[in-house]
Amino acid sequence: MAPHGESLASTFSRNSNVPKLSSSESLQRTVSDISFELTKEGFDDLKLPPISEVENAKCECCGMCEECTPEYIERVREKFNGKWVCGLCAEAVKEELEKNGGKKEEAVSAHMSACVRFNKYGRAFPVLFQAQAMKEMLKKNTLDGRIRAKSISPRDKGGPKKGGIARLVPSEILFAFPTLLVERYITSIA
Repeated sequence: MAPHGESLASTFSRNSNVPKLSSSESLQRTVSDISFELTKEGFDDLKLPPISEVENAKCECCGMCEECTPEYIERVREKFNGKWVCGLCAEAVKEELEKNGGKKEEAVSAHMSACVRFNKYGRAFPVLFQAQAMKEMLKKNTLDGRIRAKSISPRDKGGPKKGGIARLVPSEILFAFPTLLVERYITSIA
């Protein structure tokens, strides 16, 4: 047996086509070894699909722009009666479909009118828009006849309810003064 592994050097061939790299390039060498072992012939036979161009599509509900292929834009327009609708609005339209019994045109128009109303008033007057939304919530609750949870406030233990006066306020005043709407909502829950 030869000292210091001299016999090992003669058994293994260290001649290869890969050039020797310095120690600082060892990570790159690992990557290049893998790519060196792959044959170029395998890539020449591989046919890649053509890259389709993307277009900016603007949602007809909310106005958000997305980059989409023309094929995708056409599929969405077929689905939503010729209108291009973004993914977020498409989910909202699906919920409207469940509410109105599956009438797609009505669901799209209901969502579009909600978006138009928000863009018209909600951005300019956010407090008034929130008050109007709370007012609509209250109307829905009273029309649906939902049973509300009992209040656990200590002031509700005995004594007359104080919600009668707030219910006499006209809805026009509630729209102008959101705090009255909040008070009305709080007293109606109690």
